[in-house]
Amino acid sequence: MSNINEPFYVRYYSGHSGRFGHEFLEFDFRVIGDGRSATARYANNSNYRNDSLIRKEMCVSALLIAEIKRIIKDSEIIKEDDSRWPQKNKDGRQELEIRLGSDHIQFETAKIGSLGDVTDSADPEGLRVFYYLVQDLKALVFSLISLHFKVRRPHLEGPERSDMVALQIKPI
Repeated sequence: MSNINEPFYVRYYSGHSGRFGHEFLEFDFRVIGDGRSATARYANNSNYRNDSLIRKEMCVSALLIAEIKRIIKDSEIIKEDDSRWPQKNKDGRQELEIRLGSDHIQFETAKIGSLGDVTDSADPEGLRVFYYLVQDLKALVFSLISLHFKVRRPHLEGPERSDMVALQIKPI
């Protein structure tokens, strides 16, 4: 397990400006205080069909942060360099920033539509590491948000309990 007190921060952004304005997905995890907890923030803006900005924030445990650190370390993304990756373009960009102990890295590349885009790039091995790490982190974030809305309050029983009481993530 990694050192609970080491500095840690991870942020992912994917977005573009187009027909429906600035549309993006962004999330981050940031350790707070003594390292025993962290905040997770999520934002999704899509103006398609007049959707509005969705912002969520929640506290997560040190155990979850330890797992995210393990995923990042196992991916070996720290060893990669984005200099030969596709540059951002009209289709948008992706950014990944990681602070893990004394390491701090920041990547920027074009949006990746499929694994074909990865294999056709000038650095397919490095971009593949980025692609799979981002997929893992996005799956984790979407699972956390989905599960959070399904948590029931155990202290509410009987008629005062609504059909499906769910705790909601605090909007920011």
